[in-house]
Amino acid sequence: MAGIADKVAAIIKSTVENEGVELWDVRYVKEGSSYYLRVYIDKEDGINIDDCTNVSHAIDPVLDEADPIKDSYYLEVCSTGLERELLKPEHFEKMLGRKIKVRLFKARDGVKEFEGILEAFDGGVTLATDSGNIRFEKGEIAKANLCDFE
Repeated sequence: MAGIADKVAAIIKSTVENEGVELWDVRYVKEGSSYYLRVYIDKEDGINIDDCTNVSHAIDPVLDEADPIKDSYYLEVCSTGLERELLKPEHFEKMLGRKIKVRLFKARDGVKEFEGILEAFDGGVTLATDSGNIRFEKGEIAKANLCDFE
């Protein structure tokens, strides 16, 4: 399903950006017997319901014409939310200097969750914490989220 999400992202990216917002992520998921195409958008001063509606109306005909998904699905256009998940290198790069939370697959010194200022991203993540800088390799990170809510 990730392949479908990537294909959709490529198809709608310019249309989304023409609406004055950033395409943050696309997810195609099955929940129960239904499929959902979720398009996550963001912009500097925050997303409102009109942004979601405008993007939905703009991408709907583009998706209908390209027809990248053979199954029927529900289209949802959503904000990334305050605790947006950082998934791609550009997400981490955009959040340099901001407070994030990193959850690890496997505990390090008995701890699985760390918070700190994102100091560097070079494929791995370096956090500035109260006890000093800590570096995590990408493969160690189960999930990373913004947590400073500016």
